[in-house]
Amino acid sequence: MSAWTPSRIVDADGHIFEDLAGIMERAPSSWGRTQSRKLPFPELDHIHHHLHVSPPGSFVDPGGAVGWGQFLDQLKIERSVLYPTRGLAFGRIMDLDWADGVARAYNDWIYETYVSKDERLNAVGLIPMQDPKLAVIELRRIVTELGLCGAMLPSTGLKTHLGDKDYFPIYEEANRLGCALALHGGAHSGLGLDTLNVFAGVHALGHPAGITIGFVSLLFNGVFDKFPNVKFGFLEGGVGWLLMARERCDSSYRAFTAMNPQKTLFDLKDGEQVADYIQRQIDEGRIYVGVEGDEPDLPYAVKVFGNKPFMFSTDFPHEVNAELCQHEVEEICENSELSDEDKEAIMYSNANRFYGFE
Repeated sequence: MSAWTPSRIVDADGHIFEDLAGIMERAPSSWGRTQSRKLPFPELDHIHHHLHVSPPGSFVDPGGAVGWGQFLDQLKIERSVLYPTRGLAFGRIMDLDWADGVARAYNDWIYETYVSKDERLNAVGLIPMQDPKLAVIELRRIVTELGLCGAMLPSTGLKTHLGDKDYFPIYEEANRLGCALALHGGAHSGLGLDTLNVFAGVHALGHPAGITIGFVSLLFNGVFDKFPNVKFGFLEGGVGWLLMARERCDSSYRAFTAMNPQKTLFDLKDGEQVADYIQRQIDEGRIYVGVEGDEPDLPYAVKVFGNKPFMFSTDFPHEVNAELCQHEVEEICENSELSDEDKEAIMYSNANRFYGFE
């Protein structure tokens, strides 16, 4: 049997390397000499300083929008949505004014440097969740004025969990806009991994741990139902975390069912279990999960959840080069455990729905 050939590919999660000086040039002029620091973002964490080797050509800037366009040409990718690199630590910014000014500067920079240069490139923006009122204003601006797909939610660093009612005004605005909010890991401190001595172990656990904590908080606090037009994405953690979260949350809630006298948490329908509730959110288009091509549990996850939540992501140019990305495309195309309909959903249609391209 010949391998399935994709007619379209949408990359749900690529990355840029920030021009830190270029971003700071767009910071508020009233900041004056602070712009000379050229350091908009804090370090991801202390754990990223380690001795290792990565695939040749990975973690190398492909050459801005032109280089990204060449990558899209090479893999025949219809479009890609870009996420930050240093900006993955955005949640660790403590100064509220700094968070607001840097978010605006970054969003202007990525629009001018990438999005406006190639119509195949889009992006999620940064919003200052450190101050929800300002985050609402910036979310509205990036979606309605810059045309970005939505905003990134940091998986670590913020003052409280993502299901906290402090963030409800942000979700209300996203609900009105019908845009995407995407959790993305990358800054791994505070997850109990700070003392591990091999970074591969931190990386293996940090990405899924951060987005799982965010997912569970949003789940039990009823955010998916309270704001039904928001599309939540959980990126760069694979599929294993979702299988684990489904099983553990379902069994744990049966053992420790919240009384919820003030009706502030999630609300199960009659006869519904937590696993059913998660599946309902997936079926109604509120939960999306980034996957790569070499995940052995992907066919099983599709069997459990259906094909609606999963979106192909290159992660280019982080841990991969163009050749590895091409191999991951082929892995999905040649996977006999996935139907053609599954492959179409994973390779483009789910990402199109999540980001609102169609």
